[in-house]
Amino acid sequence: LKDVASYVDRTFRPVAEQKGLEFKLAVDPDVPETIWTDGQRLQQVLKNLLSNAFKFTRQGNVALTIRKADKGRRFNNPTLDAADEVVAFSVSDTGIGIPKDKQRLIFEAFQQADGTTSRKYGGTGLGLTISRELARLLGGEIRVESAEGEGSTFTLFLPRELPGEHGRPGDAADDAGGSGGRGPSPVSSTPSPAPARRRPRGGQRPAAESAAEPASPPEGEERRRRPRDPQAVGIHDDRSEVEPGDRVVLIIENDPTFARILLDMAREKGFKGLVGLDGETGIELVREFQPDAVTLDIDLPGIDGWTVLDRLKHAPETRHIPVHIVSGVGKRQRGLRQGALSYLEKPVSKEALDSAFERISTFLADGVKRLLVVEDDENQRKSIIELVGEDDVEITAVATAEDALRELSEKHYDCMVLDLGLQGMDGFKLLEQVKGSEAVQDLPIIIYTGKELSQQEETQLRRYAETIIVKDAKSPERLLDETALFLHRVEAKLPDQKRRMLERLHSNDSVFAGKKVMIVDDDVRNIFSLTSVLESQGMSVVFAENGKDALVRLKENPDVDIVLMDVMMPEMDGYETTRAIRELEGFQELPIISLTAKAMKGDREKSIAAGASDYITKPVDTDQLLSLMRVWLYR
Repeated sequence: LKDVASYVDRTFRPVAEQKGLEFKLAVDPDVPETIWTDGQRLQQVLKNLLSNAFKFTRQGNVALTIRKADKGRRFNNPTLDAADEVVAFSVSDTGIGIPKDKQRLIFEAFQQADGTTSRKYGGTGLGLTISRELARLLGGEIRVESAEGEGSTFTLFLPRELPGEHGRPGDAADDAGGSGGRGPSPVSSTPSPAPARRRPRGGQRPAAESAAEPASPPEGEERRRRPRDPQAVGIHDDRSEVEPGDRVVLIIENDPTFARILLDMAREKGFKGLVGLDGETGIELVREFQPDAVTLDIDLPGIDGWTVLDRLKHAPETRHIPVHIVSGVGKRQRGLRQGALSYLEKPVSKEALDSAFERISTFLADGVKRLLVVEDDENQRKSIIELVGEDDVEITAVATAEDALRELSEKHYDCMVLDLGLQGMDGFKLLEQVKGSEAVQDLPIIIYTGKELSQQEETQLRRYAETIIVKDAKSPERLLDETALFLHRVEAKLPDQKRRMLERLHSNDSVFAGKKVMIVDDDVRNIFSLTSVLESQGMSVVFAENGKDALVRLKENPDVDIVLMDVMMPEMDGYETTRAIRELEGFQELPIISLTAKAMKGDREKSIAAGASDYITKPVDTDQLLSLMRVWLYR
């Protein structure tokens, strides 16, 4: 129990200091040193109770007392009545208190005494509901004593040792949902599986995985939008027939009719075809099957094509897969800059689609990628060859723009690295010529220069080049990373030293470095979890616990680059706060991403109508959030 007290002190002492509250922690001397229970779930219940205590307390103190329960006390759980000793964990506060008639209500999901979205205090979410159920599974129970305006005391009662039929704590953990889990958390990272070729196919995925969304879920039930099933619209792809060694194309396409056309063309060209009608399903299929190529629509339901592309190109196990964008969204340069191999705008001709599939076939057949380096400094040329070169890349290095144009006219190249300060024709003129030629206009070009660029020069370069890297201490890692992206290299096959370079670089994403984010959330746990994730990406974080504070903090920090906005908040809810931000001068274009634990139908539409840029549901998938933020910070 000393370990429990130490955990609580480490976790909540900073919260108390930040809110200006006294935090009291007491362990009675006659309490036993140890108890037999599931330690992770005991911590989770205490964390939920203490988080709520701090949330509903504006002044005074919060206290945790660990003591032996009074002998002879009657409980609702027979396990407690049969226990030789019962330990009580009491969390008390000097907060707003709970009226007698609302004390049962607060244990229901997403409920509190004031249940409106703009209530005075933040909601309890699922915390008390989960805590009550975990207490029951651990053989215990939770009691509440409170009076309105006088504070509250929540007490968790646990048997010192579970009875024999429950077994040791490991069994209790299994009963509670698995020995390693901690239940829902405010921020959950979903790591991608290790790279692997497709699993052996013995039939289709279980029906539960691919079933269409029920037509009428229970009234008020919280639910996420489920993926669309291709079979429901008459598309029968090849997922049940894929075998190791097959060439596979994944088609991520919103329009079922066009998806069928692409599937038929893929089969004609000798590919097995998979179809995902939305972004979430597309990402799932990429991870499951590791296809050889992807065709991607941008205008997708749920997460859009830009986010799908970003997630694929930022995961080491999928970034090498060539992505061919086929979309009615006219953002060709943006698609190529983010790592797409080609970009076709709808409406698209059969000849153009034939050409795209031929390009896929050629790309897969030609195992070695070709890189053209244009650099007039011999030492720099050698350094680039040493940095990038390996068996899977053939590098040609030239010193002048004229030599570069000759090479491009004689041979196909997959990427070009260009220094601007060349003798004779300079890099700017070479860029214009290359991008003006229909034969090589899709060639990815990486500017790698020591020249200090003016604003005008940088703007001019961004019209043509996919990436601009200014030579400095970090530039070799970035050059290796960008060439790996545009050459579609399999990161797992790179030498250890080069893989470690990329891992170090990706652990601190350059898109986020130096950016400032504001988190607006009434739950301190969410703020701490998100702050930890975002600061590890090199971002500066400011936060507010309600809408009114958010407006004040935003005026104090006009250089905020992006806002993460909780919807369910005290006093001013997220919709109202977003509308108020949009009315402030200079913040009309500020990216605002709505976060909510209530994934009810219509939430996305309400958020967008209020002025939000995008929307994501809690528990937040860290990878999805970072991808969404990259997309909005991209400009």
